[in-house]
Amino acid sequence: MSSSSPAPRRGEKAQAAAAKPPMRDALVAAAFRLFLERGYEQTTVDDIVALAGVGRRSFFRYFPSKEDVVFPDHERCLADMTAFLAAGNVADEPVARVCDAARLVLRMYAENPTFSVQRYRLTKKVPGLRAYELSVVWRYERALAEYLRARFAGRRDGTLEADVIAAAVVAAHNNALRSWLRSDGQGDASATVDHALGYVRSAFGAAAARPGAEQPEDVVVVVSRRGAPLWRVVQEIESTLGRD
Repeated sequence: MSSSSPAPRRGEKAQAAAAKPPMRDALVAAAFRLFLERGYEQTTVDDIVALAGVGRRSFFRYFPSKEDVVFPDHERCLADMTAFLAAGNVADEPVARVCDAARLVLRMYAENPTFSVQRYRLTKKVPGLRAYELSVVWRYERALAEYLRARFAGRRDGTLEADVIAAAVVAAHNNALRSWLRSDGQGDASATVDHALGYVRSAFGAAAARPGAEQPEDVVVVVSRRGAPLWRVVQEIESTLGRD
């Protein structure tokens, strides 16, 4: 007489399904486990799907290439950034708005510091991944620049100003982010990025004087007696302006 375990109940099946990570997350976890054990170049898509227990078709349903599995969250973050910028209004200070948009990228990294640090180390070792990452960064910069171009459309050199500010925001954000990643995700990442973005706002924000911007002129009114000699009028003007 054979013995067998009772079939799992419906509730138990639901709990098991809930405990199992979604297929996309399982593929990312399997990929990084193999990247750390074997190296990126030595790991194939077949290796990843075998460890995850799925087929190749499932992999390519979520990721167009092996490079994409290293950066699984950037598409979502880029979409969030674009939506955030689009939801703004004319009352928003443009430079402050793009700085806030850049903080969405930081939030993505800070959600999982361990994974972010692993990806940073892996990307440093693989030139192809570094090139891929630069292309992703450029897409963030382009999104910021397009928003600023629309806001600065009426300004002289508005396109130039928009592109320069977008590049500065990305450079400041990435400088602070890499500093945090080099520290293995220790410390307050938000404070570090806020400090870096503060430089951008002080240089390009609403209160900062921009090259080529028209500055208000001082107007001096001097009251002089009719018939006063010209040298006396000049003397009074110089005295008012504080010139010796």
